[in-house]
Amino acid sequence: MKGYTGKRKRDLRRLVESGATPVAAFGFVFCLAFTLLFGSAPASAQLPQGQPVSVAQTSVPGANLHNAPAEEPQSETQASGSITGTILDQSGAFVSGAVVTLTRGSETSGQQQVSDEGGQFFFVNIAPGPFELKITAPGFADQTLSGTLQAEQVFILPKIILALATAKTEIHVVLTRAEVAQEQVKAQEKQRVLGVVPNFFVSYEPDAVPLTWKQKFGLAWKSSSDPITILAVAAVAGGEQATNSFKEYGQGAQGYGKRFGATYADVVDGTFLGSAIMPSLMKQDPRYFYKGTGSFRSRLWYALRSSVICKGDNEKWQPNYSEFLGNLAAGGIANAYYPANRRGVGLAFTTAGIRMGEVAVANVFQEFVSRRVTPGLGKHDADQR
Repeated sequence: MKGYTGKRKRDLRRLVESGATPVAAFGFVFCLAFTLLFGSAPASAQLPQGQPVSVAQTSVPGANLHNAPAEEPQSETQASGSITGTILDQSGAFVSGAVVTLTRGSETSGQQQVSDEGGQFFFVNIAPGPFELKITAPGFADQTLSGTLQAEQVFILPKIILALATAKTEIHVVLTRAEVAQEQVKAQEKQRVLGVVPNFFVSYEPDAVPLTWKQKFGLAWKSSSDPITILAVAAVAGGEQATNSFKEYGQGAQGYGKRFGATYADVVDGTFLGSAIMPSLMKQDPRYFYKGTGSFRSRLWYALRSSVICKGDNEKWQPNYSEFLGNLAAGGIANAYYPANRRGVGLAFTTAGIRMGEVAVANVFQEFVSRRVTPGLGKHDADQR
């Protein structure tokens, strides 16, 4: 240390003798003082030059290398990824408010996001693996997308274009009572015993709708103008001609024509007056309503009394004024074309009485026979028994 100080003093003397400036000399003195104060170190702190430093030589008391923190493993958050996309409509406009549901694997319910004003949605911190997205939006068809997310991947879906939902229009057609009745009338107009004889004034509907006045007149015209009806009238007139009934009409074509005209007039008058005009005025239904259930006796009684009672347009049973008054009126009209010696009040009541009897017999036939021999009608349980 003394040799080192002496050397510095000699250096300072040479600097002064050489004519150095006071500033340079002052600087040299300052460096010398700093070196003397801080530059020296205890000999015990110096390591031999070239000696390697081992961990044991530099260990600090109390330190434990085994407790040093190891490198942290990659966390699930660091390994997770994100999914994003943009939803548009077919015109290219952004769809906001669309609900996007993310499900993974066997999940029944997943995460949901709603697209923003720019049509975008974001799912973050999503574990890697397969996923499925379902997009729903009002007015658009649902759309489902799927993919596989890798670790730390930002999965950007292609632009999602929603199609407009298919419009479904349900039309419930409710027929009016008149329309329902018309459908039932159309079925009745196809009813023919043995497939030939018209049988239009019988209803097999358990809940038949009352007829309008137009439908009552339509059935009357359909029945009286049917070719089979006219052929039946012709046959009756031929029988009267053969037996010389109403001999006042005479024989030959003229006599047959009178018999045919009188018989057909009875049919037309009775049909229109008893099944159309009077039922329309009295608001009653001119049809026979098939019963088809119950014992033979109860059905027979029902058929017979249906000649004097009927259903009103209010669907309640009531006395059959229409049938009686219609037949009585038809008998009164018959006084205009029957021979003079057959005319009178008695003819009207006789005709009405005969007609009522014919209706009763016809009702029994309708209840027990006609359904079985009318094609196109399903067999009823009572008929099969």
